[in-house]
Amino acid sequence: MTYSASAGRAMPLPHRSSRRLVAILCLGAAAAWTLAVVTGTYITAQGALRVLAVASHILAMVVAFGAIVLVDWHGFLWLIGKRKLFETIRLDDAASPLIWTGIVGLLFTGVFLSPNLANPLTVIKLVAVLVLMLNGIMLIPLMRRLLVMPPTTTFNALTPGQRFHMLSCLGISQACWWTAIVIGFVNAEF
Repeated sequence: MTYSASAGRAMPLPHRSSRRLVAILCLGAAAAWTLAVVTGTYITAQGALRVLAVASHILAMVVAFGAIVLVDWHGFLWLIGKRKLFETIRLDDAASPLIWTGIVGLLFTGVFLSPNLANPLTVIKLVAVLVLMLNGIMLIPLMRRLLVMPPTTTFNALTPGQRFHMLSCLGISQACWWTAIVIGFVNAEF
């Protein structure tokens, strides 16, 4: 999306440009999330449209979360020295469109699921989705830095700040995904 392993090992954007890009993407993600939540309070899908919305929502979740699990697993294998950095970056580059397409699908289909904002669990789920979107965007500068590192760079060769950034984003991602998934199934009306 904003960096590409297939584009070669080009120099990353200057720090200020990365910051600007992250800020713009975070504002866009927050606006899209807000639009989906507000719109969802005005739409009540019933019958076949609701069934289609639920099925599409689950499919979007499977696509996005499945790609996330694969990237995170591959990243873990790199962390323990079982994969090379360039392999992990290539996988992340290939999976990113699936992840973001799935997230957009979740936002779009979620509009038709009439989120009950009076239910605290629903609010927690919605906030978890917003946080996971912002968290994914916050990884962009680090991924750009990794892209220009030697292909055989190990996790231990990263600076302590880079390691913390990567591990904290991983933890936040998994916590938000599992929170949203569990609450989604707890709140589900089948």
